[in-house]
Amino acid sequence: MRREFHRLTMNYFDLFGLPLGYEIDGAALASRYRELQRAVHPDNFAAASEQQRLMAVQKTAEINDAFQTLKSPIGRAEYLLRLNGIELRGESTTIKDPLFLMEQLELREALEELPDSADPEQAAMDLADRLEGDRKQMTTELRARLEGQAWEQAADTVRKLKFIHKLEDELSLLEEQWAP
Repeated sequence: MRREFHRLTMNYFDLFGLPLGYEIDGAALASRYRELQRAVHPDNFAAASEQQRLMAVQKTAEINDAFQTLKSPIGRAEYLLRLNGIELRGESTTIKDPLFLMEQLELREALEELPDSADPEQAAMDLADRLEGDRKQMTTELRARLEGQAWEQAADTVRKLKFIHKLEDELSLLEEQWAP
Protein backbone atom coordinates (compact mmCIF):
# COMPACT_ATOMS: atom_id res chain seq x y z
CA MET A 1 0.00 0.00 0.00
CA ARG A 2 1.35 3.38 -0.98
CA ARG A 3 1.10 6.22 1.53
CA GLU A 4 0.18 9.77 0.61
CA PHE A 5 2.93 12.30 0.12
CA HIS A 6 3.23 14.44 3.22
CA ARG A 7 3.13 18.21 2.71
CA LEU A 8 5.50 18.17 -0.24
CA THR A 9 4.71 20.55 -3.05
CA MET A 10 6.67 18.62 -5.65
CA ASN A 11 7.93 15.07 -5.83
CA TYR A 12 11.63 15.21 -6.65
CA PHE A 13 11.57 11.86 -8.43
CA ASP A 14 8.74 13.01 -10.70
CA LEU A 15 10.52 16.31 -11.32
CA PHE A 16 13.56 14.46 -12.69
CA GLY A 17 11.56 11.72 -14.41
CA LEU A 18 13.08 9.02 -12.21
CA PRO A 19 11.36 5.99 -10.72
CA LEU A 20 10.63 6.30 -7.02
CA GLY A 21 13.33 4.36 -5.19
CA TYR A 22 16.73 4.41 -3.56
CA GLU A 23 18.61 3.26 -6.65
CA ILE A 24 18.75 6.00 -9.26
CA ASP A 25 20.49 6.61 -12.56
CA GLY A 26 23.00 9.34 -11.67
CA ALA A 27 23.62 10.23 -15.32
CA ALA A 28 19.88 10.64 -15.97
CA LEU A 29 19.59 12.79 -12.85
CA ALA A 30 22.44 15.08 -13.95
CA SER A 31 21.16 15.32 -17.51
CA ARG A 32 17.61 16.20 -16.46
CA TYR A 33 19.01 18.70 -13.93
CA ARG A 34 20.85 20.56 -16.69
CA GLU A 35 17.70 20.58 -18.85
CA LEU A 36 15.58 21.96 -16.03
CA GLN A 37 18.18 24.58 -15.12
CA ARG A 38 18.32 25.79 -18.71
CA ALA A 39 14.52 26.01 -18.90
CA VAL A 40 14.05 28.08 -15.75
CA HIS A 41 17.31 29.99 -15.58
CA PRO A 42 16.57 33.55 -14.39
CA ASP A 43 18.46 35.03 -17.38
CA ASN A 44 15.69 33.63 -19.61
CA PHE A 45 13.25 35.88 -17.78
CA ALA A 46 15.24 39.13 -17.83
CA ALA A 47 12.51 40.89 -19.87
CA ALA A 48 9.64 39.24 -18.00
CA SER A 49 7.53 40.70 -15.22
CA GLU A 50 8.88 40.96 -11.68
CA GLN A 51 6.61 38.11 -10.62
CA GLN A 52 7.87 35.85 -13.43
CA ARG A 53 11.48 36.65 -12.57
CA LEU A 54 10.86 35.82 -8.91
CA MET A 55 9.14 32.56 -9.87
CA ALA A 56 12.14 31.63 -12.05
CA VAL A 57 14.50 32.24 -9.12
CA GLN A 58 12.23 30.18 -6.84
CA LYS A 59 12.00 27.32 -9.35
CA THR A 60 15.77 27.38 -9.81
CA ALA A 61 16.21 27.08 -6.03
CA GLU A 62 13.70 24.22 -5.85
CA ILE A 63 15.45 22.36 -8.67
CA ASN A 64 18.83 22.84 -6.97
CA ASP A 65 17.45 21.54 -3.67
CA ALA A 66 15.83 18.55 -5.37
CA PHE A 67 19.05 17.74 -7.25
CA GLN A 68 21.24 17.96 -4.13
CA THR A 69 18.78 15.78 -2.21
CA LEU A 70 18.61 13.03 -4.82
CA LYS A 71 22.33 13.16 -5.62
CA SER A 72 23.26 12.36 -2.00
CA PRO A 73 22.60 8.75 -0.93
CA ILE A 74 21.75 9.85 2.63
CA GLY A 75 19.67 12.79 1.39
CA ARG A 76 17.82 10.51 -1.02
CA ALA A 77 17.10 7.98 1.75
CA GLU A 78 15.85 10.74 4.05
CA TYR A 79 13.62 12.03 1.27
CA LEU A 80 12.15 8.57 0.64
CA LEU A 81 11.46 8.28 4.35
CA ARG A 82 9.85 11.72 4.37
CA LEU A 83 7.61 10.64 1.49
CA ASN A 84 6.53 7.77 3.73
CA GLY A 85 5.80 9.88 6.79
CA ILE A 86 9.12 9.71 8.64
CA GLU A 87 10.89 13.04 9.11
CA LEU A 88 14.55 12.81 10.12
CA ARG A 89 15.60 16.44 9.64
CA GLY A 90 16.16 18.14 12.94
CA GLU A 91 14.94 15.16 14.91
CA SER A 92 16.19 14.39 18.38
CA THR A 93 15.72 10.61 18.22
CA THR A 94 18.75 8.78 19.48
CA ILE A 95 20.14 5.47 18.31
CA LYS A 96 19.19 2.71 20.72
CA ASP A 97 21.72 0.13 19.50
CA PRO A 98 24.30 -0.12 22.33
CA LEU A 99 26.79 -2.14 20.24
CA PHE A 100 26.74 0.45 17.48
CA LEU A 101 27.17 3.28 19.99
CA MET A 102 30.13 1.54 21.65
CA GLU A 103 31.70 1.03 18.24
CA GLN A 104 31.22 4.72 17.47
CA LEU A 105 32.96 5.66 20.70
CA GLU A 106 35.88 3.42 19.76
CA LEU A 107 36.04 4.93 16.27
CA ARG A 108 35.95 8.45 17.69
CA GLU A 109 38.77 7.60 20.10
CA ALA A 110 40.79 6.14 17.23
CA LEU A 111 40.23 9.35 15.27
CA GLU A 112 41.34 11.51 18.20
CA GLU A 113 44.45 9.37 18.75
CA LEU A 114 45.58 9.46 15.10
CA PRO A 115 48.00 12.39 15.42
CA ASP A 116 49.80 10.68 18.31
CA SER A 117 50.07 7.23 16.71
CA ALA A 118 53.42 5.81 15.59
CA ASP A 119 52.38 6.00 11.92
CA PRO A 120 49.51 8.52 11.62
CA GLU A 121 49.13 8.09 7.85
CA GLN A 122 48.80 4.31 8.09
CA ALA A 123 46.43 4.62 11.06
CA ALA A 124 44.33 7.10 9.04
CA MET A 125 44.20 4.70 6.07
CA ASP A 126 43.19 1.83 8.35
CA LEU A 127 40.45 3.93 9.92
CA ALA A 128 39.27 5.09 6.49
CA ASP A 129 39.07 1.46 5.33
CA ARG A 130 37.06 0.48 8.38
CA LEU A 131 34.65 3.40 7.94
CA GLU A 132 34.26 2.60 4.25
CA GLY A 133 33.46 -1.02 5.08
CA ASP A 134 30.90 0.03 7.68
CA ARG A 135 29.33 2.50 5.24
CA LYS A 136 29.07 -0.12 2.48
CA GLN A 137 27.51 -2.66 4.83
CA MET A 138 24.98 -0.13 6.14
CA THR A 139 24.17 1.06 2.63
CA THR A 140 23.38 -2.52 1.62
CA GLU A 141 21.21 -2.85 4.71
CA LEU A 142 19.49 0.47 3.96
CA ARG A 143 18.76 -0.53 0.36
CA ALA A 144 17.12 -3.76 1.53
CA ARG A 145 15.06 -2.00 4.19
CA LEU A 146 13.84 0.68 1.79
CA GLU A 147 12.96 -1.91 -0.85
CA GLY A 148 11.13 -3.91 1.81
CA GLN A 149 9.33 -0.77 2.99
CA ALA A 150 10.68 -1.30 6.50
CA TRP A 151 10.58 2.46 7.07
CA GLU A 152 11.43 2.61 10.79
CA GLN A 153 14.37 0.21 10.41
CA ALA A 154 15.54 2.19 7.36
CA ALA A 155 15.36 5.37 9.45
CA ASP A 156 17.59 3.75 12.09
CA THR A 157 20.08 2.78 9.39
CA VAL A 158 20.11 6.35 8.02
CA ARG A 159 20.85 7.62 11.53
CA LYS A 160 23.79 5.21 11.73
CA LEU A 161 25.03 6.21 8.28
CA LYS A 162 25.06 9.82 9.41
CA PHE A 163 27.44 8.87 12.24
CA ILE A 164 29.77 7.14 9.77
CA HIS A 165 29.55 10.03 7.31
CA LYS A 166 30.44 12.52 10.04
CA LEU A 167 33.47 10.47 11.09
CA GLU A 168 34.59 10.22 7.46
CA ASP A 169 34.30 14.00 7.11
CA GLU A 170 36.29 14.58 10.30
CA LEU A 171 38.97 12.14 9.14
CA SER A 172 39.23 13.98 5.81
CA LEU A 173 39.60 17.32 7.59
CA LEU A 174 42.32 15.89 9.81
CA GLU A 175 44.18 14.48 6.80
CA GLU A 176 43.96 17.87 5.05
CA GLN A 177 45.68 19.45 8.05
CA TRP A 178 48.59 17.04 7.58
CA ALA A 179 48.94 17.79 3.88
CA PRO A 180 51.94 19.98 2.95
